[in-house]
Amino acid sequence: MTEYAEGSILIRAPAADVMDVITNFEAYPEWAEVESADVVARGEGGLGTEVAFEVDVPFLGTAAYTLSYVYAPGDAGVSWSTKEARGAVRDIRGEYLLNELEDETTQVTYRLAVDLGVLVPGFVRTQGSKRVIENALERLRDRVERR
Repeated sequence: MTEYAEGSILIRAPAADVMDVITNFEAYPEWAEVESADVVARGEGGLGTEVAFEVDVPFLGTAAYTLSYVYAPGDAGVSWSTKEARGAVRDIRGEYLLNELEDETTQVTYRLAVDLGVLVPGFVRTQGSKRVIENALERLRDRVERR
């Protein structure tokens, strides 16, 4: 069963700075809740178009998956979908949408759809998705604003 979640946050930085952090996949283990992130393929401008991740999913174990990325024009965001998945996660789709405001503050919206590879009660799935969104946005903001 697929669980959907969405959240937004304001980051005190231009959209280009936010995209620099989002697209620096090799640095994800330093700030995002992933064990490893390896760029498998690159596209225009050297941006990762396929990235392999390993994550530890609390109570469910390890998940390994490769995501395919598509970039919006300019610094408007990025979306992804699962190319391959093993372990606790069956499918992941999502996007970061960036809207730069007048004062070089960027509103970031994060949308995520996750299909776990194991049966989990609905309440646990819903709370887990919300927690993932909140943590991801807060960690992204902290990483960008510390630059």
